[in-house]
Amino acid sequence: MAAIDTGKLDELRKRAQRDVDEGVLPSCQLALAKDGELVLQETYGDADDDTRYVVFSATKPFVAGAAWVLIGDGVLDPARPVIDYLPEFMVDGEPERRSRATVEMVMLHTSGFPMAPLGPPAWDTREGRLDAFARWRFNWEPGTAFEYHPTSAHWVLAEVIERVAGKDYRDVLEERVTAPIGLRRVLGIPAGDQAGIAVLEERGEPPSPEEMKRVLGIEALPVTEVTNEALLQFNRPDVRAVGVPGGGAIMRAADLALYYQALLHDRAGVWDPKVLSDATSNVRNTFPDALFQVPANRTLGLVVAGDDGLAHLRSNFGRTVSPGAFGHAGAAGQIAWADPATGLSFGYCTNGIDTNVLREYRRGVALSSIAGAC
Repeated sequence: MAAIDTGKLDELRKRAQRDVDEGVLPSCQLALAKDGELVLQETYGDADDDTRYVVFSATKPFVAGAAWVLIGDGVLDPARPVIDYLPEFMVDGEPERRSRATVEMVMLHTSGFPMAPLGPPAWDTREGRLDAFARWRFNWEPGTAFEYHPTSAHWVLAEVIERVAGKDYRDVLEERVTAPIGLRRVLGIPAGDQAGIAVLEERGEPPSPEEMKRVLGIEALPVTEVTNEALLQFNRPDVRAVGVPGGGAIMRAADLALYYQALLHDRAGVWDPKVLSDATSNVRNTFPDALFQVPANRTLGLVVAGDDGLAHLRSNFGRTVSPGAFGHAGAAGQIAWADPATGLSFGYCTNGIDTNVLREYRRGVALSSIAGAC
């Protein structure tokens, strides 16, 4: 493989620092890795290289990673219905639909309950979560469409992991995934271990409807549970401690980059090779995204860039990664991916919630495009 392009590294540094220098973001952190090692780790603004960030939906591949371990162990079958593992799931109604919703659908965001509600204080306890699961209802027929499930699907996946493994999903993730590859605990951070976590801040002004229409063809993004108010809840110690499986992991950009190196190489032997290959390359969901109408390109836990020239509309891949690149972005501009063609993995974190969503989108495309060309 080609050597790292130091000129591109300098370009990447400058692009990341620009938003902090201009006051758009309070801080950001980036990391680039290759051959299992970091080749770049830098932090800008009011933070340092040890500062941890809430990575929001970049959490999802970590929780999926715990599920992959159990699939490899032969104790979790994604083709089986959720109710085989979790009888409480929607037990109060809709027997036909609940019998058709599989673990695979949950991991592909095709399970049909994207708007199922679960938040504080119910999510604080297992009893509260199980009560919510029982009362949920499907929004549409499982397996017939793709709609992103911001948190609901991964709450179910976390409980399935607990049932199969016989212990807390956060501990399963730490013991079976992050610790073996040399990373500290990333999900469910106790209050006493929350020093050095960057405080989230809103910055900027939203774009006008006219600007949104000109750039994206729509006047406004659809309203979901992922509001700035909801994101700012993760400044609360109790919310950080919960370990929201769809978006509550806390880590450095370096941890993101190194996790994706493990997905490329798995030198610690965390996953069954066939399961890992499937998870990083086998696209099982090509239903169109409701917003941009591009194929979802989802595996059991990851998004694949694809060869249709639309990778920049999928999970902050930018425009220079190969079709086989895989990853998963997070709200407020968090970036995480790996490219098997170059061996590079990239992690980017910020505690700035940029209310100008177009600027956030352009930032992600620019950073990933430069990183992909390094």
